[in-house]
Formats: sequence, structure tokens, C-alpha cells
Amino acid sequence: MNGASREALAAARERLDALTDSTSVDAGTLADELAAVTALLDREVGLRRVLTDPAQAAEAKAQLAERLLGGQVGGPAVDLVSGMVRSRWSQSRDLVDALEELADTADLTAAQKSGSLDDVEDELFRFGRIVSSNTELRAALTDRAATTAAKVELLHRLLGGRAAQVTERLVTRLVTAPRGRSLESGLESLSKLAAERRERLVAVVTSAVPLSDTQKQRLGAALAKLYGHTMHLNIDVDPEVVGGIRVQVGDEVINGSIADRIEDAGRRLAG
Repeated sequence: MNGASREALAAARERLDALTDSTSVDAGTLADELAAVTALLDREVGLRRVLTDPAQAAEAKAQLAERLLGGQVGGPAVDLVSGMVRSRWSQSRDLVDALEELADTADLTAAQKSGSLDDVEDELFRFGRIVSSNTELRAALTDRAATTAAKVELLHRLLGGRAAQVTERLVTRLVTAPRGRSLESGLESLSKLAAERRERLVAVVTSAVPLSDTQKQRLGAALAKLYGHTMHLNIDVDPEVVGGIRVQVGDEVINGSIADRIEDAGRRLAG
């Protein structure tokens, strides 16, 4: 992707992270719904062009997406797609490619939440090796004359009960809707997404006032250097934090607020 599409995808990734970080959003369900929207826009070229037409008002495109998808998919999916069509895209196809990536990322997030992401990454890698070394299997999975049902059944026999459910869903989507990709390149892309997700950590940052973009960038860079991982920041504004910030990464808490220091001083005096 180039220019505007890269920026639009980056913004969509941030919105997806915010949604899936919420305990009220089922990442697996969101993945299925985003995959359904991907299939719709891949099939309906005219609709895709309308939703990415730079001459159309952003809000009008968002309202069209909401009318079309409302009642068909859940609220989180509608919100995410309507936000995406408000953005500018260099090519209409970039929107569909972005939706496909977000669907896969949502499934990988579901695996991360269930503690199976390492297994999924390993299974994708091993399945890719199996496909590259077995010409008959590759031919069966890429045969254009074979029905979707036949491919789904074959994959279920190969992966069902032997691999994580997320792995089976990801591979099945790739095989049944390759969208011009080779099986090998698709599996490589999925493995890369899994690796990126595994390296990602989430920091919950509580601050008395909203942080500027510069402050967020500096804090994210500092935390990434400290933990050795890419860091996603969830910002929570709490006026009761008198000053400074409080950062939580997993079970570890970094207290940098005045309120925390006062509490700590009080505990020491009481002791």
C-alpha cells in the first residue's frame, strides 16, 4: 500500500486494537464478521468504489456502510468499517486488503487472549512446510475445479483436533478465498502477522490529563526500549491522578503519579 492507504490502515489497526482490548468484544466473532465484509466488498466492485471514492463526503460513505451492514454484523464491526471508509484510500482494492488483514489480526488476537498464539504461529509455519513439500496436497487445496465444501472438509481432516481452532479458521479462509494470493505467500503473511502479534505488548496508561501525540510517542518508545517489545498504549484519563502517570504492563505496575507517591508516603508513616 502507498501513501493514504498506509495511513488509513495504520488508523484502522489502532481502532481494531482498541476494540479487541475491550473485554466486551469477542475477537473471534469480530474476525468472522470482518471476513464476511471482506468477501462482500471483494465481490461487489461498484460498492467498493463508492465507499472509497474521494469525491464523496466521508460522513456520507460512513452512513452508507452503516445502512448496509447494520443488522448484518455486530456493532464493533460496523463501527470499524464505517471508520475505515471515512479514511482516504489510494486504491479501492486497498480497503478490501486492509479488511482481510484486520480479520486475520482479530483471529490472532483471539488466540492471544486464549493463550494459544504461540501454538498458532508454530502450526502456520509447520503447515506451510507441509504444503511446500507435498505437491498433491497443494494441488488439492488450490484446485479451482474443487468445491469450497470439499476443500473445507479436507482441511478439517488435516487440522481438526490437531491444530488450534484459530489456525484452522485462518487456513480455511486463505484456501477458500485466496484473492489472488498463492497458498505459500498467504501462509507466509499469516505467519508474519502472528509473529507481530506475539511481539506486541499492551500498556494501560492512567493520566490526570490527556497526553499529546508527542508524549504518547515518547512514552511508547521508552516502554518499548524497557521491555524489548512493540508497545500498544491504552490511555485512560483519571482526574484523581494528581500528576504524572501510572503504567501497567501485564501484572507489572509502574507508579509515577503524585497520588501514588502520597499513598506510599502515608503507608510508610503509618508503619
